[in-house]
Amino acid sequence: MSDSNPPTFLSTVLGTLEALAEPGTEPLPGLVSPDPLRPYVTLTFAQSLDAKIAGTGGRQLILTAYGRHRVEGRMRTMHDGILIGVNTAVNDNPQLNVRHLPFPTQNTHFQHYHHPRPLILDAQLRLSPTCKLLTNAAIGAGKAPWVISSAPPPADGFFAAEGAAEAVQEWEERKAALEEAGARIVLVERETLHPELPPTTTDLPVHAVLKALKDEGIRSVMVEGGARIIQSFLSASGTSGLVDTLIVTVAPMIVGRDGVGYGEGLEKVPGLLHLKTEVMGKDVVMGMKVVKV
Repeated sequence: MSDSNPPTFLSTVLGTLEALAEPGTEPLPGLVSPDPLRPYVTLTFAQSLDAKIAGTGGRQLILTAYGRHRVEGRMRTMHDGILIGVNTAVNDNPQLNVRHLPFPTQNTHFQHYHHPRPLILDAQLRLSPTCKLLTNAAIGAGKAPWVISSAPPPADGFFAAEGAAEAVQEWEERKAALEEAGARIVLVERETLHPELPPTTTDLPVHAVLKALKDEGIRSVMVEGGARIIQSFLSASGTSGLVDTLIVTVAPMIVGRDGVGYGEGLEKVPGLLHLKTEVMGKDVVMGMKVVKV
């Protein structure tokens, strides 16, 4: 695999830039969603042989080799945004950049390569104002993250919980702290299945998140996890077709029963059309199109 060009695997699965464009410097224009109300979605993650993506309690696992990180870096340059859940953001404190790509002959990584916008699903605004995403952005080494959240339920009314006023105030304080640190808060409405009952979930509906991102100009998004996000997107794609491409890396490792997987409770799954499988060092990477069953 040449360092200066994307690997054949990505060209086959996702496509290529126009002939005159320098690889890695702009997102792929060919990643167009079939649904005008949402971005193109690439769901990608690494797992062990027993389908675990994290260790006990969500602890980060080093599942893939350095060569695969370069593929991941190339993949990131192809998308407008890169999305993870707040649990992954808190547990791993990732940078979500393309630092594993070859160092350019001129300028810095951030000046040379296209960096996707970090997108964090965080209903409760648990992201730290001192996380790497925000500290990198503050020194000009990355794009500031957008935090997709939802305003807490009103503190008054019949179903107002005890301490609701304090919860609303704390949420507003966390929002102000993140905005002061450089984050942008993008609000979506939580899905209310039973409006006559008090809210029981902090999850954000996938379709509403994607619509909000498309409205904000995000044309393609790379979804990386963690387990809850992977499960949410696979489930949503099984019913509504919200994922376009699935790229899974399998590492030669068994984590065991205490590891965190994504398959438990996954009832509605999408159909898959195999595009390409490639061995990259010790890992096996598979690319598939998501199709209706």
